[in-house]
Amino acid sequence: MDPMTKMWLSLIAILIMGVSVFLITFARSRTRGLLRAVLSVIAFVIMLIGLLSGAASIM
Repeated sequence: MDPMTKMWLSLIAILIMGVSVFLITFARSRTRGLLRAVLSVIAFVIMLIGLLSGAASIM
């Protein structure tokens, strides 16, 4: 993978993780019940995608 592709992939991973952090913060401070659980699971899945993207940019 060329350096520019790695840069863009790592930038996308950072942005995805930022979305995940915002979502989990919103879910825990503003919601309750089933919606909170669903948003937390979605945020966790998004964080895993960001983690995998970040790991791919290192390789």
